[in-house]
This record gives sequence, C-alpha cells and structure tokens, in this order.
Amino acid sequence: MSLESPATPVIQLEHVSLQFSGRTVLEDVSLEIAKGEFIAILGASGGGKSTLLRLIAGLLSGSGKLEVRAATAMVFQDYRLLPWRTVKQNVQLPAELGGAGMPADEALTLVGMKAFTNLYPHQLSGGMRARIAIARALAQDAPILLMDEPFAALDALVRERFNLELKKIHEKTGKTILLVTHSIREAVYLADRVAVIKDGRIELILETKGQGRITAFTEPLEAQLRNVLGVADSTHIEEPAPNLRFPWELIGVLSMVATLLLAWLIFVPESTLIFPTLGTVWQTILEKQEILLLGALETLRITGLGLLWSLVLGVGAGYTFGKVRVLERLFSPFVVALQAVPVIIIAPILVVLLGFGTPSRVIVATLISLFPILTATMIGVREVDKLYREVFQTMRSGFWGMLSKLEFPGALPVMLGGLRNTASLALIGAIVAEFTFNTDTAGQRASGLGALAQSARYAGNIELLFAAVIILIVLGITMYVLISALERWVLRYRRK
Repeated sequence: MSLESPATPVIQLEHVSLQFSGRTVLEDVSLEIAKGEFIAILGASGGGKSTLLRLIAGLLSGSGKLEVRAATAMVFQDYRLLPWRTVKQNVQLPAELGGAGMPADEALTLVGMKAFTNLYPHQLSGGMRARIAIARALAQDAPILLMDEPFAALDALVRERFNLELKKIHEKTGKTILLVTHSIREAVYLADRVAVIKDGRIELILETKGQGRITAFTEPLEAQLRNVLGVADSTHIEEPAPNLRFPWELIGVLSMVATLLLAWLIFVPESTLIFPTLGTVWQTILEKQEILLLGALETLRITGLGLLWSLVLGVGAGYTFGKVRVLERLFSPFVVALQAVPVIIIAPILVVLLGFGTPSRVIVATLISLFPILTATMIGVREVDKLYREVFQTMRSGFWGMLSKLEFPGALPVMLGGLRNTASLALIGAIVAEFTFNTDTAGQRASGLGALAQSARYAGNIELLFAAVIILIVLGITMYVLISALERWVLRYRRK
C-alpha cells in the first residue's frame, strides 16, 4: 500500500523487498515520506520494522526502488556508545569523522545533557544513554533522523518525558524523523503518520497529526498519578568511592621476597662454586655497579629495538590478518614455523649476513617477541563489535576514521595484554642474542647483561653471574609494572 505525500518525497520506496537466507523479511513495500514529516512505524517483533530503517540508512540492500534524497543519521535501539569515549567525545565523533556537523555542546544542550560531558557511558543510566545517542545523531546534522526503538528500555515515566523532548526537537529542527516503536500511544502522539507493518508488508498508513493527546500529561487520572510520582527523568549512576583498602598484596610480595633473602642468608653462610652468599653478591653489585649499569643499558637498548620492531611488524601483520582471513590462513603457518625455529639454527645465517653486531641481536629479539603482539592485534581487531562498525557506516566513515576511532581503540585492551608478553619476550630475546652473538665484528666482547653473565660463567666469577641475574630480574619486573600501569591508565574508562 502506498500513500502520496503532498510534498516532494525525501524518501521514496517502490516495491522494495528483502530476503535473509531464503526468508522474506520485507515484501513489496512502497512508501513516500516528505521533508520534515514525522513517521512512526508500528508492528510486531520480527515484522521488518528495523530492517526497513536499516535499508533506508544504507546498511542493507534489497530489490526494488529506494531513493533517499538527503543524508541520514541513526539512533540504534542499543545506543552503541563507544565505551572508551566520554559523553562529549561520543557526540563529537561525527564531526571528527566528517569534519562538519552540529557542535557537540549544542547537541548536548538540545537533549539536556550539557552538564554530563565528562562522564563515560558506563556512568550513565539507560535514559541518559538514550539522550546521548540522540545527541550524537543530531550532531551529524543530517536532515533525516532514523530512530530504532530508542526508548524501548526505559520505564513508562521516563519514556513519556522523552516523548515530550523528542516532539520539541522535531519542532525546533524540522528534521524528517522515522521512529520504530511498539507503543501505539507513542506513535499516535508523536507522528504525522503511522505506518503499520505486518509480515514484512505495509498493511496500513494512517494520518495521525493532531489526533493524539495534547500532551502526555493531560488525561485526568494519569495527571493525578503523575502529581504523586513527580516528573520522571533519567539519572546519573554514581561511581563507587575509591577503594582505599590496605595494599595487602604488596605486603605479601615484599614478605615473600624478604623470606627468600633471609633463607639465602641463613642457608648459604659461605660461598661455593655453585652458590655465593648474599653478602658477596651485594658487594659485587656495589663494586661492579658501573659495568652492570652499562650492561643493563645495552640490554635495554636491544630490548627496546626488538620491542619496537615487534610492534611495527606485529601490529601491521596482525591488523592485516584480522581484516583479511585469507591472508591469515596463507601466512600463519610460516609465522608459526618461524616462531618455532630455535635461534641457534638462525644464528649462523645471521652471522654470515649481518655479522655479530646490533642488527643480528635485534633480529633475534624481534623474532622471539613478535608472535604475542601479532596474535593479540589480530584477535583484538576481530573482536571489535560489528554493531559499532554499523555506527561508523551510518556516519560514512572512511578507512582512517574507522581505524583510528574504532578499530585501534576497540582492539587496544587485547593488544595491551599481548604487549606485556611481548615486552618480557623482547628482554629474553636480547639476553639470548647476547649469549649467541657475544663477540662484535672487531673481536671484542659484546656488552650487555647476557654477555656479562656468560663471561662471568666462563671465568668462574659466580658472584658477578648472580649479580647480572638479579639486575635482569629487576629489569623484567620494572618493565612489567610500567606496562601494567600504562594499561590501567589507558583503560581507565572501564568500570572496576
């Protein structure tokens, strides 16, 4: 069934049909919508209402004629706010992607959320999230606003308050609005026309402009109840107070370290060829602090270079594999095989090609540490929810916008977990490389804690060997703590 609108249609559907897996979702749908109209779409669940909106938004394609003569913005039923962005940053997203649009502050003012700009989505109630989703759509400054049951999760009082606000927004902006709803009262109250969809077909279109209640608060019995209940509104979810409990875990770790040192002091009273005393190791650290510091700096240099190349290669390959599964299936056996090959087999080849210097050692550190960040990036990119991708599609985001605003931040939690393993393995790789390439091209002993430990072992200097190992342990723990702190800072938006 079709109904001609008095004005030139901004949206026109003629005999549009759509099938999923052989099942007809929409069948022979014809509808014309004029500029500035408010259309409500009613129907049972699974009847094709949301599918019709997604067709108009360009997220789906079907048969028949569909013309949308203006840009669209969509408010999804589940809101789909990016959890790592604040309220204001979520509303700014359209401008960041497209370079134009309504200022975020103006859009937030329209929906009454200007006071909550620095909160994260997890700090908002359902009603506040609905407002932010509407503000983000308004910020796109698109003439057509598509709304897929944005108030479905709200209680009746908040929903009616939102009906009033939406009516005011429509009057103020003059946008063409399509609202999918299950509420007959809501549809009649808000819309100029109501289209009823049944089994994928438009069964009826009714003129409803001016036919609903004057406001949502006028009927006598309802007005009396609302006077008692008060005007409902969405609420702010207060964050719990910071947990200031005593750090028993730190005390436990320090106690265990102290116990180990005490046991070393008690059970190793004299140095042997196998085990030195704690006192002699400490004395060696004090006496050899300069050579140990230089060795630690060299090891950190190789570790840093190996980590850097692991990130460049791992993130690049992991992103490519995550996006193109064919390439992953093609190259992953070679990556796994390279990871499994012992360094002692690769070492002679590297010596012939590059000698004993820095390049050979960096390659070893890179090969050993590459796999975790590659895998984490691939998994992280694939775990970015398809629903968020649709949000970016409706904003007509390009490749760079999708990568920088969605895929990288969305994959970051998994990538940071991989980075912890990669950093530890890069340190191990640097030590292995110093053991393997312990002589430079001039025949001089290579610096680094690994080379220093190996030289001490050959010379029978067991105290220096233990001193080098202790410094390595400290370096490893420090790197782990720093990356964990970085992870906590980057993911501070997450609720504990």
